[in-house]
Amino acid sequence: MSKALVFAAYGGPETQELVERPAPAPGPGELAIEVKAAGVNPADWKIRAGQMGSHWPLPAPMGREASGVVTAVGAEVENFAVGDMVLGLAAKGQGTFAKHTVLDAAQTVQKPEELSFADAAALPVAGATAYDVTHQIELEPGQTMLILGAGGGVGLMAAQIGNVHKFTVIGVASATKQELVESTGATFVASGEGAADRVRAIAPEGVDVLIDLVGGQALRDLAVVAKDPSVIISTADPTTVQQLGGVAVVRTREGLEKVTGVAQYGLVDPQVTDRYSLDRAAEAVAMVEAGHTAGKVIIEP
Repeated sequence: MSKALVFAAYGGPETQELVERPAPAPGPGELAIEVKAAGVNPADWKIRAGQMGSHWPLPAPMGREASGVVTAVGAEVENFAVGDMVLGLAAKGQGTFAKHTVLDAAQTVQKPEELSFADAAALPVAGATAYDVTHQIELEPGQTMLILGAGGGVGLMAAQIGNVHKFTVIGVASATKQELVESTGATFVASGEGAADRVRAIAPEGVDVLIDLVGGQALRDLAVVAKDPSVIISTADPTTVQQLGGVAVVRTREGLEKVTGVAQYGLVDPQVTDRYSLDRAAEAVAMVEAGHTAGKVIIEP
């Protein structure tokens, strides 16, 4: 038998429960793994809350990304074998806050020896998103990249990628995350009222790309510092960014492989700051849902 965190109804944390279940078997194009670490993301609680549609059959397993060891290989899968160390995204209908799960082989890569399982588990969602969003608009060294929401898992990796490319990176986040944002090489700007003016003081001519990881009014307030609306890219609020004249992030299959290579050579630190056992998975989700995280939260079964 295995364990997994599921939600039995759409709503608040009270709908979550840790259940016993048989270890799932892989279907075609899938890999079964023993989970070593799973990353927690805002999408996990937003799915449970019904903010991303209500098409998940209930009870629905939670968690989208994991690293672990392959225990079985489904039909039509090549380049993976039992015993391989991997990282990837959950297969359809599966969740990663579990002792065992099934990954989508097409969105899974081999885990380099140099990466810990915890760091690897932070890459399939946050790392790949950070890679895609920082490469969607081509910048030259010295040009300015503004990141709204720079203190979270995606933001911190996006800032580090920008630093690798020698962009001028400005990170907007809450005051409690200043030290963490500055550790990436970014210039910190406190979020909240007056943030646009504070950015203008650093980049009076505007920014060459604005990466939005927050959405809503915060995005509307900062959109004015973009040199052109078309250079605004959002991972959090596709409706608002399109209203402003920007675009939503375009996810690629190459993003995970690319960011894994970058992390392998130490150019990006996934910034794992909090670790929880599977028995405390609900606490991990609550921490992310409260918005108090600095860096990446990981569940280690």
